[in-house]
Amino acid sequence: MPMPDHRILTVAEAAAADQAAAASGLPLELLMQRAGAAVAAAIAERWTPRPLVVLCGPGDNGGDGYVAAAELARRGWPVRVLTAVDPARMKGAAAQAARDWTGPVSRMELAALDGAELVVDALYGAGLTRPLAAPDREMLRRAAERGPVIAVDLPSGLSGDTGQALGYAPQVALTVTFHRKKPAHVLEPGRSLCGEVVVADIGLDAPARGPGGLFENHPDRWRAAFPRPVTAAHKGDRGRLVVVSGPLHATGACRLAARAGLRIGAGLVTVASPPDALAVNASHLTAIMLKPFLNEEELQLMAEEVDAVIIGPAAGVTEETRLNVLACCRTGAAMVVDADALTVFREDPDELFSALDRDDVLTPHPGEFERIFPGLLRASPTRIAAARTAAQTAGCVVLLKGPDTVIAGPDGRAAVNTNASPWLATAGSGDVLAGCIAGLMAQGMDSFEAACAGVWVHAETGRRFGPGLISEDLPDRLPDALRALLADS
Repeated sequence: MPMPDHRILTVAEAAAADQAAAASGLPLELLMQRAGAAVAAAIAERWTPRPLVVLCGPGDNGGDGYVAAAELARRGWPVRVLTAVDPARMKGAAAQAARDWTGPVSRMELAALDGAELVVDALYGAGLTRPLAAPDREMLRRAAERGPVIAVDLPSGLSGDTGQALGYAPQVALTVTFHRKKPAHVLEPGRSLCGEVVVADIGLDAPARGPGGLFENHPDRWRAAFPRPVTAAHKGDRGRLVVVSGPLHATGACRLAARAGLRIGAGLVTVASPPDALAVNASHLTAIMLKPFLNEEELQLMAEEVDAVIIGPAAGVTEETRLNVLACCRTGAAMVVDADALTVFREDPDELFSALDRDDVLTPHPGEFERIFPGLLRASPTRIAAARTAAQTAGCVVLLKGPDTVIAGPDGRAAVNTNASPWLATAGSGDVLAGCIAGLMAQGMDSFEAACAGVWVHAETGRRFGPGLISEDLPDRLPDALRALLADS
């Protein structure tokens, strides 16, 4: 079960937690017994007894496999162990686990998989830093082709820190890890390769909490700060949001964002419209107000009266958009800068960064990220590292969108979202996301937490709707996700 703080640990941090436990007097043999028992319990909860093979490697991952084999055999499962190394050559707690196993053991050969209905990958886990040797690779490939595979810690061949396969890693049905998730459990393609992920508590101490840290984006981390109106509240108390419209032929994006901001709780939402787009915006708006602006000076005056501003959706990559962004930056409003409002600064990103405040949020997809942080994503080991560097460079919150959206703050905080729905891959979805985030910011929520909450609620709404989703559906389905979120408070 996930731990309450949902912290994600690097491979080195996870190893340090093990070492700290040993230094405090907690025997590694006990930790291995708990880990193996957790693997066995997770398997027994999901499958009935059937022929099972455990592939045991030479290290602690293999030791966990031997313990799991013993526990499943005790429960009446027909279990065989296939080993990549002579058990007599194993060391420490893993050697003891191998000695305690009294069932059948044979060398890893493809023919030995015959008759197995489940395979446990306890070869290498997160400790591997090089591609799998050919025999191990072929064994895992054949196992994954035959049926469900269960990974201990991580599918072997997957880098624990990057989520990238070191040449090859199997697709598994279930991964059982310990203490905390690692980056590979939440970053693609690792997240998908891991299948269902179970985090088992084996009695390690919680990591120290610093000002930064990496976390899985979970409501437990921001639910207490999620805005809720009090009985005596009126619309002015619930925050004022302005969404800047694009030109006459491109007004739908701003309305999607505005409707999402209203649905997520902002009390007063206004579309700021160029005069030529007033009629088309007016024909579609009811509860959302509409005000014209002629130039950046008038937009700045409007933005000075509100709590949050969204600028960029379908705004156009024009000089007017650049001037409008800079005008909004001169106000005290917290900003969500998206889409064209990012691209317009591709020739001089520093002009944008120098105008931003720490409570502003940039929401690029990878293409937009490349335009304002050229080369950073390719040069970074992970999306997490890229987003963190971008947030420090821009001096504000950066949200790098994708199936594994990363939210990073200029203070080093970072979160990875894990409830994304493929049904959100539709035009206009990002505009709704901008509205969710800005609507929460307008209500006074911290920008980093608002970005985390907006991403999660947006994804949860998509998940609940499912097939057939288009972006127009999202704002009106937000209440379903919000009711469930607040009911758990």
